[in-house]
Amino acid sequence: MMNFVVIGLVGAYGYGVWRFSRNFNRTNYQRTLPTKIVLALLWPVCYVVNASYRQNFNKALKGGD
Repeated sequence: MMNFVVIGLVGAYGYGVWRFSRNFNRTNYQRTLPTKIVLALLWPVCYVVNASYRQNFNKALKGGD
């Protein structure tokens, strides 16, 4: 049972990284590769502690697929 939880959490994390990096151009952040990588990989922490990041993250998730 614990394996399913871990797989689910890793999947949700990976999905967040993928969606944020794919639609990064919709955010207000500087369009550099290091910025994109750091913000995409640290999205769970940034999302919890920073309201501005939450707004930009939600913009990226609502990007046109």
